[in-house]
Amino acid sequence: MPRYASAVENFFTLRTVSWKGDRVVLIDQTKLPNRFVFTEIRSPEEMASAIKKMVVRGAPAIGVAAAMGVALAALRSSAKSKQELLNDMEKAALLLKSTRPTAVNLFWGIDRIMKKVYSAKVESTDEIKSITVSEVKKMEEEDVKVNRRLGKIGNALINPGDTVLTQCNAGALATVSYGTALGVIRAAVEEGKVVKVIVPETRPQLQGSRLTAFELRKDGIECRIIPDTAVGYVMQNGYVDKVIVGADRVTRDGFVFNKIGTYQIAVLARKHGIPFYVAAPHSSVDMEHDNEQVIIEERSPDEVVRIRGRRIAASGVPVLNPAFDRTPPELIDGIITDVGLIEKPVELNLRKYFGGKDRS
Repeated sequence: MPRYASAVENFFTLRTVSWKGDRVVLIDQTKLPNRFVFTEIRSPEEMASAIKKMVVRGAPAIGVAAAMGVALAALRSSAKSKQELLNDMEKAALLLKSTRPTAVNLFWGIDRIMKKVYSAKVESTDEIKSITVSEVKKMEEEDVKVNRRLGKIGNALINPGDTVLTQCNAGALATVSYGTALGVIRAAVEEGKVVKVIVPETRPQLQGSRLTAFELRKDGIECRIIPDTAVGYVMQNGYVDKVIVGADRVTRDGFVFNKIGTYQIAVLARKHGIPFYVAAPHSSVDMEHDNEQVIIEERSPDEVVRIRGRRIAASGVPVLNPAFDRTPPELIDGIITDVGLIEKPVELNLRKYFGGKDRS
């Protein structure tokens, strides 16, 4: 059952996803910014629904949440043998992998937990359950450390007084804590730099205006919301010093998959000579696929033609509602990761950092 938070905590430390005893506690992001509510997840089916409905969202966050969904399957299994337990976990893994296709972290998190249990040299189901829970707790803590390390690396690119344009929400709400693109901004603020942020509203579900602006306002970081269609205007009039966005997947050929609108922002940034950076943890880097192999999620037409349940568009008109787009490497000035800054040419330098490495 959902429960209300007594107060919105500081987003420098707040946890979006957390393992608590035998359940997972999530911030219900569908209720923001008007209501700040925690909800408890007790089964893989509940977790799959939460991911699909975007109760929990953001590539790093759903990677950890999905792994926790598999752990919930293990805890609730009545299997008497190791193989029966693994079968139950595999069933949950398949369900969770079917929820959203674009963010690679989802698959990374599930594969990591399954690899851990398959490699465990134990036969006891209780021991396997203990190993599973221990691993997801470790993943939760690692995500926070990774984002803080990424933020510190990206902070070097921020000058005092910079105005940064971001896209969608790549903040604490998109991770376990701290954030990726907003993590860079938070790291700069923690160092005493004055930073302003421009926040496009961001389709689908207006995650910029609903979530990013909410985070920044709560943390006292100055921001301004703009329509998605005003990106060119603010760049043309000199309002933007840098662009920093998150990523749901970075493919081995250097393409960045991020929330729809990112590609046109990159094109406009290049036109106006504005540096364009991507902030992504190592779990978002996919060295197994090229950009053509990635499925771009298409969401419900209702997100475009309805507001609060009321239709605002003419009936019977077809809708194309892709959730993500792909930005080619030639438009990217650098990818900020927790292992370092991947500079141009990013498609070649990615291999130096990640080629042949175990992404776990």
